Amino acid sequence: MIENIFPQFSQLKVVVLAGGVGGAKLVLGLDRVLPIGNLAAIVNTGDDFIHFGLKICPDIDSVTYALAGLSNKSYGWGLEDETWNVANALEAIGAPTWFQLGDRDLATHLERTRLLVQGKKLSEVTADLCARWGIASRILPMSDDDAPTLIETKTGTILPFQDYLVREKAQPEVNRILLHGGVEPKLLPEALLAIQQADLVVIAPSNPWVSIDPILALESMREALQEKYLVAVSPIIQGKAIKGPAAKMFAELGIEPSSLAVMDHYADLLDLFIYDASEKACSPYDVPNGIETRQMQTIMTDEADKIQLASEILEYFIEQGAGK
Repeated sequence: MIENIFPQFSQLKVVVLAGGVGGAKLVLGLDRVLPIGNLAAIVNTGDDFIHFGLKICPDIDSVTYALAGLSNKSYGWGLEDETWNVANALEAIGAPTWFQLGDRDLATHLERTRLLVQGKKLSEVTADLCARWGIASRILPMSDDDAPTLIETKTGTILPFQDYLVREKAQPEVNRILLHGGVEPKLLPEALLAIQQADLVVIAPSNPWVSIDPILALESMREALQEKYLVAVSPIIQGKAIKGPAAKMFAELGIEPSSLAVMDHYADLLDLFIYDASEKACSPYDVPNGIETRQMQTIMTDEADKIQLASEILEYFIEQGAGK
């Protein structure tokens, strides 16, 4: 990244809360417009799990692969030009292959697991891998502790999130989402410090239930955010999610999937809510007091779209002379 290519943002320090493909897209846009060192991404780890003895961190990998220019351009997750020799060999011997791990992707999980076994924390391992890939922005796991997201289905079955999303293809109806798996993970201290030092906090267009709520539910997180100017970008456009089961989850939890529902979900924290330009404008009667709304192009199909959305968010913040 060329420093000061967007000089109007040179003094801004920004934190983004992110998970999933939508989160990775906006993190990339912000990374490209902010000076080196001025962006910190706090990433959901509720999706993390152990597979074949390896520590898999899907959301962290989506963000880091994106910033390193390695991510699969078609899917937004995994690696470009991936090969599948190990996956094919596992299938040939009858091993479980419901969660596909590409050959190069396996290298990440092997190295992460090796370093964790040596006693390093997840945040240290993530920083190490980012340094190797030349990533300047800080990628911070929300916690160094295990914090698994569990899905309770309408039949009463409790599934780890990846089992629900990948193995079961998000088909079971959701009755309840159990954050942190009944344990009490601690917010990563570096994440709390990043928020305290930030001018602006952005909630990426990620699934509110399973990508952002695990972050917000950490002790001290909401209190820290109350002191900051906070922007959220809706992942729901005209009642649908661009990717993932967010709209389906909303409906099964008894909430009509809409941008308004996303705004209501974050209302106690929000200063500015951004939703897609293609939608019908919100009625002022639907917007809680104290929240501003703006429409922008939130569908990010290429890097130019990601940069444009990131720039428009930051420009609006500056124009308003915003800050709590």
